[in-house]
Amino acid sequence: MNTSTRLTRYLTEKSMPFKLLPHFHSNSSVGSAITANISLKQLAKAVLLINHDDKKLMAILPAANKINLSALNDSLHGVYRLMTEKEVYQQFSDCSHGAIPPAPDSYHLNMVFEQVLEQLSEVYLESGDHETLICISQASFKALMTQGKHLNFSREVFH
Repeated sequence: MNTSTRLTRYLTEKSMPFKLLPHFHSNSSVGSAITANISLKQLAKAVLLINHDDKKLMAILPAANKINLSALNDSLHGVYRLMTEKEVYQQFSDCSHGAIPPAPDSYHLNMVFEQVLEQLSEVYLESGDHETLICISQASFKALMTQGKHLNFSREVFH
């Protein structure tokens, strides 16, 4: 499978310039960053959550970080859990399994994102396949994140 058609169409429609960065096949965001020779801190990954009312939420954080669900639920005054693989695959049918682009507007999802991502000059995104990343400027990343809450809900686990 190639990059997400929804994502590339969305970026093009919003006039957000982007570069494609091919890399060796990888089954994880950590592996993608390593094979693409970029910092884990520069790669934004998506974690899909859902609450008891079936409200979906995309949490976006650096690949070097692990989500702290308790901190996120406290900040949002809610009770979210990780979506099952089946739920994720249904939502992202144009993507390879496990290669979810952190671009919630293109999938009509609510979002939160880790504040530390605002400090990067360029941000790399999973593209919907396991062999390509998308690089965007900080200005484009901020434009992608305008509808989301800027929170601190993760911690670095890889250095």
